[in-house]
Amino acid sequence: MLLVNTNYPVKRTFDSLFNDFFNTPATMLETGNGNRAYPKVNIHETEDAYHLELLAAGRNKEDFNVTAENGLLTIGYEKKEESKTEDYKTIRKEFTFSSFKRSFSIDENIDAENIQAKYENGVLKLYLPKKKVAKETPRHINIQ
Repeated sequence: MLLVNTNYPVKRTFDSLFNDFFNTPATMLETGNGNRAYPKVNIHETEDAYHLELLAAGRNKEDFNVTAENGLLTIGYEKKEESKTEDYKTIRKEFTFSSFKRSFSIDENIDAENIQAKYENGVLKLYLPKKKVAKETPRHINIQ
């Protein structure tokens, strides 16, 4: 499970190694203003799980939608309309909170029923546990 698509040509070769390994489908993301946006993601692997961190500062956790369906993990954020006040006039506005959707393929080794998510300090953190695989112990076979 890894980043689905990237708009960084220099990284494309490196990312393609991971995409090939995780068999990730390609999709494009569109923001409300017509620009393509890719929220930054870190993916870590431990012995028992994958840990995905999506940088999404300044947003409310209620506005995120995280789903796991048909081998696809989708993280979406829907921009809420801001209410305008007549009390003050905005001179400059650089904060933008565009809607986005980000998808990752999850393979059969992920326990999709037990994926957990939390939002803290501007980072959406997902815990994707690996399925417990019974390890086969070697056994000695006697020759008769």
